[in-house]
Amino acid sequence: MQFLIVIRILGILLMVFGLTFIPPWLVGWVMGDANLTPFTLSFVISVTLGGILWSLTRNYRRELKLRDGLLIVVSFWVVLGLIGSTPIYLQPELGLSFTQAVFESVSGITTTGATVITGLDELPRSLLFYRQQLQWLGGLGIIVLVVAFLPLLGVGGMQLYKGEMTGPIKDSRLSGRISETAKVLWLVYTGITVFCALVYKIGGMTWFDAVSHAFSTVATGGFSTHDASFGYFQSPSMQVAAMIFMILGAMPMALHFIALRHGSLRAYWRSAEVRFYFGWMAAIAAMVVVFFLVNLPDGSWLETVRLNLFNLVSFATTTGYTATDHTAYGPFLMLLLVMTTVIGGCAGSTTGGMKSVRVMLLARQGFHEVRRLIHPHAVFVIRLSGRPLDPGVISAVWAFFAAWMFTFLFFFFAMLFTGMDIESALGAVLATLANLGPGIGSVASNFAGESDTVLWLGMMAMILGRLEIFTVLAILLPMFWRR
Repeated sequence: MQFLIVIRILGILLMVFGLTFIPPWLVGWVMGDANLTPFTLSFVISVTLGGILWSLTRNYRRELKLRDGLLIVVSFWVVLGLIGSTPIYLQPELGLSFTQAVFESVSGITTTGATVITGLDELPRSLLFYRQQLQWLGGLGIIVLVVAFLPLLGVGGMQLYKGEMTGPIKDSRLSGRISETAKVLWLVYTGITVFCALVYKIGGMTWFDAVSHAFSTVATGGFSTHDASFGYFQSPSMQVAAMIFMILGAMPMALHFIALRHGSLRAYWRSAEVRFYFGWMAAIAAMVVVFFLVNLPDGSWLETVRLNLFNLVSFATTTGYTATDHTAYGPFLMLLLVMTTVIGGCAGSTTGGMKSVRVMLLARQGFHEVRRLIHPHAVFVIRLSGRPLDPGVISAVWAFFAAWMFTFLFFFFAMLFTGMDIESALGAVLATLANLGPGIGSVASNFAGESDTVLWLGMMAMILGRLEIFTVLAILLPMFWRR
């Protein structure tokens, strides 16, 4: 393990992250916020700490190894949660404890969207913008952004890229150099965000709300500048626009680039994962419509269906926006909506959950096992978009599924141990491990009333979910630290 180079890269990342305190400061200055000191101090702390770490190790230059990259990724998400909490903790209007401030920061950077803050409409604009920006940076991963520029600093980035990107197949690139791949992904991500902000502005939002909600929509994060979430705007056209951009955020960023480069939508249809994703969402949408047809037969169901379909897209993309109370129509619909987040969006997207490609491969493998009972000597090959998959990929998918379920059970019983009821514990784990945000029970809208123990458990679950479990579990193994 090359600890000096790990420290050096962490220093660089902290200095880069320190620059992200400048936009909220400028927004607050333009919009007349009275107190911008929290962002000034946060900038100084982050840049100074990063500068010290970098200066102490600046002459140590080595090529990153995979274990170094994994340690950097996990360490940075932990450090980022702590440093990112500084302007939140220092805000006198909030009066949050240190634990609550870190929870809000971790929730933002992992694009979870769970919050301990209420009264959003009255908060300083700088703080509200900062929360949205946190989610946008965490959406594709600030580390992927830095990877694009690490070659300028004499450091390779493939190991960081492998640790940060999601999905069962992590070695695919859009270009020969990993830094160019990272740049392409961020250009696509930024372009979709700009387009989303323009659509929101045309739809009637202020520029502040349009940019802020574009950040959290494309990042599938779910933070809002209003307590009523997206329901504040009461606009069917903007809800439709949000659904479109949430789905775009839930699809692979690389696929958007391929479609743009070829000027054709065929790339989407050729993706087996995208077809599967839209297929299972359509099936759940049909169940929602049937549910309201049966339970609201008097003709008043149309508006209710529209609002709940918005909630479905929001939850299925692990965004967490709400247009109406998702707990108001009984346990069936409530659990149906919340459980969609377990599957989540596509690999290589900004979403949480297990990812649709893994669920699809598990279903295909299960179907092949049933066929093998009928034809025990037949050889069945699992294909993805027409290409045969290495059996090792299927094994890795099953291993991830087992790890995800064991992790879910661990946090579920840990939440119960703190005194939460079964419904709230289930909602809390789904909201954090799947990076959703809103849950059920006492955490249906926020985590403001939960104990510090619940919040720390939630933070661990959010980081595990964001880094897809194995990245974190790897550094906990004794063999990881052996030479």
